[in-house]
Amino acid sequence: MLQGLRTIVYPVGNLNKAREWYRAVLEQEPYFDEPYYVGFSVGGYELGLVPDGPVAGPAGPVTYWGVPDAQAAYERLLTLGAQAHEAVHDVGGGILLGSVQDPFANLLGIIQNPHFALPTT
Repeated sequence: MLQGLRTIVYPVGNLNKAREWYRAVLEQEPYFDEPYYVGFSVGGYELGLVPDGPVAGPAGPVTYWGVPDAQAAYERLLTLGAQAHEAVHDVGGGILLGSVQDPFANLLGIIQNPHFALPTT
């Protein structure tokens, strides 16, 4: 039985460059940093980087990370070197989302959802 999202893993090719880019994006150090995997703890979930594996690219799945201000987050990602994929837009109910392609060809989505709350257990 699925219990919920725990980890998203992005294949990046160049682990050192990806570590530095995501360190800047997340404004934090990875909690796990080895030559085969770099892991960041993001709001109770994990964003993992691996130096090999197939990159999904612009046709692959999009993982949306919660942000307090979707437009500001989108613009910040672009200034850090991401490429525009889908501009921030309202999908209904005041939910704003958009996505970028990171410098390693992975899609990175952002979502501002006033209706979402983490479970309290």
